[in-house]
Amino acid sequence: MGKILRETAKPSSSNSSSASPSSAPATTSSTSVTETVRGSHQFKITGYSLSKGIGIGKYIASDVFSVGGYDWAIYFYPDGKSVEDNATYVSLFIALASDGTDVRALFELTLLDQSGKERHKVHSHFERTLESGPYTLKYRGSMWGYKRFFKRTALETSDYLKDDCLSVNCSVGVVRSRTEGPKIYSVAIPSSNIGQQFGQLLESGKGSDVSFEVNGDIFAAHKLVLAARSPVFRAQLFGPMKDQNTQCIKVEDMEAPVFKALLHFIYWDLLPDMQELTGLNSKWASTLMAQHLLAAADRYGLERLRLMCEASLCEDVAINTVATTLALAEQHHCFQLKSVCLKFIATSENLRAVMQTDGFEYLKESCPSVLTELLEYVARFTEHSDFMCKHRNEAILDGSDVNGRRVKPRL
Repeated sequence: MGKILRETAKPSSSNSSSASPSSAPATTSSTSVTETVRGSHQFKITGYSLSKGIGIGKYIASDVFSVGGYDWAIYFYPDGKSVEDNATYVSLFIALASDGTDVRALFELTLLDQSGKERHKVHSHFERTLESGPYTLKYRGSMWGYKRFFKRTALETSDYLKDDCLSVNCSVGVVRSRTEGPKIYSVAIPSSNIGQQFGQLLESGKGSDVSFEVNGDIFAAHKLVLAARSPVFRAQLFGPMKDQNTQCIKVEDMEAPVFKALLHFIYWDLLPDMQELTGLNSKWASTLMAQHLLAAADRYGLERLRLMCEASLCEDVAINTVATTLALAEQHHCFQLKSVCLKFIATSENLRAVMQTDGFEYLKESCPSVLTELLEYVARFTEHSDFMCKHRNEAILDGSDVNGRRVKPRL
């Protein structure tokens, strides 16, 4: 047999230096996390008087409920749990109702005050965690609670008993521990681009199966996308009262750019560039588009879009648009937008200017009830005399400005 020769290389100077005692040791870390998984169950006991006499040590049990991966049940003893108490007290316990060993948990048993005074009888283990720590239940059927929870004579004359019913709330907090170490991986997860993918689907028109005619313009779309995003489109395209002709649906009372913006949001889940959409580089045009888009969002049940338009309009309140925006807020139940508009108009300087806009005339005609609220804001914010307040209020109602001049409608 031949010999196997093993060549042993001498350590190089670089290797020896890297293993020298002066090199810094590697540092690792880990964290122990102990937390409580909480849950609660309300147990209503009806016919309390009929349960009396059931016998000492016998109970009425709640339905089983789960908290922290374990099952639990509430046990109520109308005649008490212990013979030595001779049925003087009622007993109340929470029991582990599933298999488990050394289950550590915190508990709280509350007998609810049914008078509305909120004077509940609370026995809480949560508040004593620093003193004794969590309670350990060794096996299925282990209990935590009180043999002398409440004296029967006192209970039966208290606000806890109403219409022969008791109401008990039990909170359970299962204690769990885990150790977290450093991650040994690093996976770069790209951000979601589902909106971009659907947006490209809209722009390409591939697979479109429905079209809309809006003021002479035709827009192609996809039924399933529209139905998934809008309850109104869902009913229109697939509901029992769906349109007979779903190949080309005519949309009334809406401008083509507004419908285009609506489709943009449905597919992209983003607001379009208002200036690009209108072709006008002005705040007024963007505000006008946001107004129309808010109405369209409300019409088609797109709540997120409606709120986005409301937020945009709150940021761009101006003299020449605030009155129409206020009318819009009233008609579409945009309460925050309405409040912003009222406060903006209520100052004396703004009020004079707003009253001379066409939008104010539209507000008076379409939402006369809003004028009453506007007067309240005016009275609250103005610093003028009572005479000036009265003069201003009368001016608003009869169509004059604050100086008594008639406002000429410009509709």
